[in-house]
Amino acid sequence: MNDFSQAKPRSIPPFRYDIVGSFLRPIELKHARRLFEEGQLSQAQLTEVEDEHISALIKKQKEMGLLAVTDGEFRRSWWHLDFFWGIGGAQKVEMKQTVSVAGMQTKPQSFEIVDKLSYKTHPMVTHFKQLRQLAGNYPVKFAIPSPSLFHFVSLQHGNKIYDNAEQFKADIVAVYQAAIQDFYDAGCRYLQLDDTAWGNLCSSRHRIHLKAQGYDPDQLVKDYVQMLNDSIANRPDDMVITLHVCRGNLHSTWFASGGYEPVAEQLFGQVNVDGFFLEYDNERSGGFEPLKYIKDQQVVLGLVTTKHGGLESKEMLKARIAEAANYVDINQLCLSPQCGFASSEEGNILTEEEQWDKIKLVVETAKEVWGDH
Repeated sequence: MNDFSQAKPRSIPPFRYDIVGSFLRPIELKHARRLFEEGQLSQAQLTEVEDEHISALIKKQKEMGLLAVTDGEFRRSWWHLDFFWGIGGAQKVEMKQTVSVAGMQTKPQSFEIVDKLSYKTHPMVTHFKQLRQLAGNYPVKFAIPSPSLFHFVSLQHGNKIYDNAEQFKADIVAVYQAAIQDFYDAGCRYLQLDDTAWGNLCSSRHRIHLKAQGYDPDQLVKDYVQMLNDSIANRPDDMVITLHVCRGNLHSTWFASGGYEPVAEQLFGQVNVDGFFLEYDNERSGGFEPLKYIKDQQVVLGLVTTKHGGLESKEMLKARIAEAANYVDINQLCLSPQCGFASSEEGNILTEEEQWDKIKLVVETAKEVWGDH
């Protein structure tokens, strides 16, 4: 029998029932983006289509009872690259062949560093302002890739500009400090950093690969703790910043397996975010034991998968929440899907109806455990 008698609702982010951020793109939006890429649609015309579908998405999120809404990342092609391309000194790269992720062929795109990194007002700050305007007075959430991920991806694609590793990390931090302040000045009070680098560092297979490339995974863990903390060190007191750890979600695929044990003590015990969004939708993420290192942050348990449309049972979700509560106080726990529904514009392999059934399940289960906010 699950004892949730001490569980209480929560009215500040991260919420007892929350979301990672991205949603399946409507067919009409995908078509408009394709016409834009082909030069048949202007930026103004594309923005009009995006606004229309984001407005409908916001309305649906409100109807589902979500306490903060997102733009579904409808203005992006990728969850991470679109942000990286907007950083000064980083440049979009069109590669000659597609990249395979767990057997899924992706668009042949990445980024490279072509100059010293710098920050000027980022296009996604404008996206945030547009979201805020469309949402009215309703709370909004925005997600960007983490500084540690920017560094990690650059390791894989080479860096011909910086020969001083410490200066490179320092410049990444400076960019993110400026970006976070820019988002805050635009009105952002709930920002999420998305990070698959930690998913790699949880994986024994990827650790072996990193060592073969000449990198020390344990040193990267230390570096990334410092980079994250330095990047958010100046955030105002009324700005909530969370970290979402992912092992891959492109078109329902994944690339890493392994529990949080290799990184838990440093990640959970030393990173000063306000909350962690953690994958826990299947055995690839391991058990809850590593949560014993959590300090006073909220832990959003990603127990509901976005990789397929099959619906989890409330009884199973409650049992897993109760199990996690053996390691973290029940009032430091929340519930969400394990990831977004569309890490890239292609989206995961489920229907919009199944997507909303997942959100409904999260909201209803969380209310039954912690009560309504």
